[in-house]
Amino acid sequence: MRLRAEFTTEPFHGEGEPPAHVTAALDAVRTAGLDVEFGPLGTAVSGDEDTMYGALASVFRAAMDNGATRITLQVERADG
Repeated sequence: MRLRAEFTTEPFHGEGEPPAHVTAALDAVRTAGLDVEFGPLGTAVSGDEDTMYGALASVFRAAMDNGATRITLQVERADG
């Protein structure tokens, strides 16, 4: 099964360079080899379910370890 997830990490910091919790989460999904769409209000990723489950756990840990106070996540099936 293929999945698509969108997540945001908080706190928001407005304009400028993304905070450490955002870049750490982005690094985690890139390391997992997922397709990534990074945007100012969130990040969308897609991939096979086994890769996604492990990668999302890594995202949570990376973001929280780097100052996130909240992570909002939506996941949906992308294969039908």
